[in-house]
This record gives sequence, C-alpha cells and structure tokens, in this order.
Amino acid sequence: MAERIELRIKRLGAQGDGVAETPAGVVFVPRTLPGELVLAEVSGDRGRMLELLESSADRATPACPHFGTCGGCAVQHVSGDAYAKWKRDLVVTAFSHRGLQPDVADVVVVGAGRRRRATFAAMRRGSEVVLGFHEEGSHALVGISVCPVMLPAIEGALPALRAIADVVLPAKDKEAKVRLSVTATPEGLDVMLIDVAEKIGPSTQARISDIAGPAGIIRVMCEGSIVMQRAVPRLSIGGSVVTLPPGAFIQATAEAEEAIAGILAEATKKAKRIADLFCGLGTFTFGLAKKARVIAVDGDKPALEILAAAAKATPGVKPIEIKHRDLLREPLSRTELVDIDAVVFDPPRAGAASQCETIARSKVPVVCAVSCNPATLARDCRILVDAGYKIERVVPIDQFVWSPHVEAVAVLRRGKA
Repeated sequence: MAERIELRIKRLGAQGDGVAETPAGVVFVPRTLPGELVLAEVSGDRGRMLELLESSADRATPACPHFGTCGGCAVQHVSGDAYAKWKRDLVVTAFSHRGLQPDVADVVVVGAGRRRRATFAAMRRGSEVVLGFHEEGSHALVGISVCPVMLPAIEGALPALRAIADVVLPAKDKEAKVRLSVTATPEGLDVMLIDVAEKIGPSTQARISDIAGPAGIIRVMCEGSIVMQRAVPRLSIGGSVVTLPPGAFIQATAEAEEAIAGILAEATKKAKRIADLFCGLGTFTFGLAKKARVIAVDGDKPALEILAAAAKATPGVKPIEIKHRDLLREPLSRTELVDIDAVVFDPPRAGAASQCETIARSKVPVVCAVSCNPATLARDCRILVDAGYKIERVVPIDQFVWSPHVEAVAVLRRGKA
C-alpha cells in the first residue's frame, strides 16, 4: 500500500532517479535531485514526487513539454555542470565495480538537437494516430509534437511520420502498432517501417509518396522492399561516402562519431596494421585506413559489401582487408593477431568478452575499446588489465543527451614485460 512521506534525496541513481535512504531501504524518485526535500507517494522502492519542498540549485527548466510523461529522457531537470558530472560518474562507477580506477576524462558533450537516428512507435487511439515514445517502465505510448533531442529535420517531419503511420495502420485494428526507424542523411530522411500488419499495396505506396516528399523523406522501406524512393541515402564516414542499407547502425550523432574517430587516430598513430573489429559499415575503418593497413571484421555481410564498395571508390586510403565473421561466436585468434599493431573494437551492448580473452593472450601493443555500455566496457577492460594491459585513459562521450546512456572510449597499452 502506498504511503505519503517526506524524503531527502541523497544522490542521482544510474537511471537518473533521485535516491533517498529510508529505514525500509532506498527509494527511487524520478525527476528529483540530490539535496532536495520532496513529499512523495511511496510504494516499495519506487516513489512519485507529489510536492517539491526544497529545491536544489542544480535544478533546470526542462527543454521539452513532454518531459515527465515521455520516457525518452530522464534528466532534463538537471543543470549542465551537475549533468556532466553525473554522466562521467556513470563511467567511473562502472569501472570501480570492476576494481579499476582509470583516468576518466571530462565528458565530451554533444548537446541537444543533434540525434540523427531514432525509432518511433505509433498506434491508433480513438480517431487519432499517436506517434512518439513509451512512458518510462510502461507500454503506454506518449504522443509527441516536438523532440528537442533530434536534428531539426527529424523533429520537423513528425507530422509526416504520423501521417504515414495513419496510412499503414489497419483502420479496424485498434491494437495494431507500427514502428518507424528514421535516419537523417544529407540528402534527406531515410525511413524504415517495422511490424507492419498489412501488405502495402500500390495505392498505399502512392499516398506515402505524397506525404514523404514535402517532409524531406527520400526513402521509405518495409520488410526489405522499397515503398518509395527519391534519392539514395548516403553518409560521409571518415572521408568515404557510404550508401546506407535499411536500418543500418550508425553512431547516434555525427559529432560523437568524429570525437571517437579523433581519439582512435591519436591512439593508433604509430600503428602500421590495425584490426577494426565489429566494423559495421566502416564507421572507423576509413579514418584508420588513412595511415595504416586495416583488417575490417564483422558478422553483417551486407554491411561489409557496402564497406568494400566504398573502399574501392575512396582514394588515398591504405589497403582494407575485409573478413566476414561472427566475432561473438568466433573471435579473431591469437595467431591472427600476431602482426597486428593495434586493435579497435566497437561491439554490441553485450560487449566482447570472448574477443578480449584472445587479445589478452596476444602481444598487440594498443587496444581501443568503444562502447555504449560502461558496465561491459569495464568488464572487457578488466580482462585486458589482468593480462598486463594498462588503461591509458577513458573518455565519456554524451551523445545520448538527457538519457542514462553514455558512450565511452578506453585506450589500453600493453605494459613492458
């Protein structure tokens, strides 16, 4: 049964909730700050702020009218300095849990209005179509009219995306939902429809095309098929022009991609042969290949084919050898790493523990780990540290603004025997 009590907030938790300590245990209260006194309705370890009794000097005015209902952002109420410290502390804490205390740099802040990819959900609610994000910890969908996290091109296309959802959602199925994955490119927006319940016929394609054009949408895909296309979506990555396949993984912001590439270039500047693992479309491959021969390895064959085509069309890069392999199942072996001067890896959120175990048995001088999950990054670094590597530095990069997520890059060098 819920009770109303006053709580003094002690700290910000990993998910951005304020944490209060009570005789019964900790209580997490969203949208509160350390030092604040709040009247909250508490049930178990969750609290809901009813009244802010004492406010923190670090409290900021949220940038979005949907903050507090939309689950896309957790900490718009935190001011800049306190926010940057919290983001950095997420990385510091993850490493400390593994017994590591590396030099963690100040956060590289990308800022709002820079996200170039997002996935929205849409459904019918009465006579209207709602498009947006889910409430935190809920299946309830919050319709949005603005999103200050996104690039203006994506935010400006919200009405068109909602209209496209209206076209593809079955009129009689009130439970139907559709997801729209959107990527901004210099040519325009690339949209992929996911979980479409009914086949998209010619008349529906024509309606979508009419909606898409004025909104700057250049391509709409559904289940691998083109619904409409006015131009081919491309991105410049490391000086190479790459054609984007539907739903392609790219870094969330161009600024973060550039910052990471700069860190990698500095860390590997003396390398003559680099292994770029989990390379995808070549996010970092082309930048590395400006000064070194690169072995690019990934399990996504279509992405590697696009990388290969882009490499052939890019002048001024060193040779790029491409290997198709599921590195989670079959890591690059110690033997394959014999002539490698540096390894760069950017795995999925689960990390690259198996690959790190083979790197740990190698003599590779430099390892650069990129991750959007500080916990698995710290685990992977622990494997390497235990094998004699030393963490030179860790750089947090805030490309997931106002969320509990943070990108980080760790640079490790093998110590002398």
